[in-house]
Amino acid sequence: MVTNRTPHKIVIVDDHVLFAGSLEALIQSFPGFEVLFHAKNGVALQQQLTLSKELPDIILLDINMPVMNGFETMEWLAETHPNIKVLALSMEDDENTILSMLRKGANGYLLKDIHPERLKVALNEVISKGYYHSDKVAETLLHSLQAKKEAKDQVLKENEMRFIQLACTEKTYKEIAQDMNLSPKTIDGYRNDLFRNLNVKNRVGLVIYALKNNLFKV
Repeated sequence: MVTNRTPHKIVIVDDHVLFAGSLEALIQSFPGFEVLFHAKNGVALQQQLTLSKELPDIILLDINMPVMNGFETMEWLAETHPNIKVLALSMEDDENTILSMLRKGANGYLLKDIHPERLKVALNEVISKGYYHSDKVAETLLHSLQAKKEAKDQVLKENEMRFIQLACTEKTYKEIAQDMNLSPKTIDGYRNDLFRNLNVKNRVGLVIYALKNNLFKV
């Protein structure tokens, strides 16, 4: 005896009509899934969810959209519809973008060139597990955790502390070397080591780290 189960409802939020149409046709071909509607941006999603008689189980959310982008839409969804699962969609695999969407409440992150079978797996895993983490997302999360641990465990030496404090001023690296009675090459070594060990990319990042950890006060 075959039991007819109610299909899981999907909503697509993407401003590219052709892509959204192709994605809808693909999802409609998956057993157990049905697309409720397609919205062009976050504002349109808000309006259509208000009018819809039923809420989706999963929203496929594009990140780069006009009017109201994916980040803003994700924040709104997390606040107003926390039970709806969200899979972020993007053409980019930038680690900062991935982490930002996950922190805002997304249940997974997909690249738009994902293989159809992998998309089916992702949808099913979000239904069964509540999340979908691709290899890329898992790698990004691991890097993030390692970076936080390394920064937390990092013990700064006296000269490194002094360098960070001077780096928060308007002094050039050459002037910092003179103040510390060290060679510019040694100062370059401090800078590069701190950038790597504290997981910052530039002097601005170093200043932000110093302010957050009370190493320097404005």
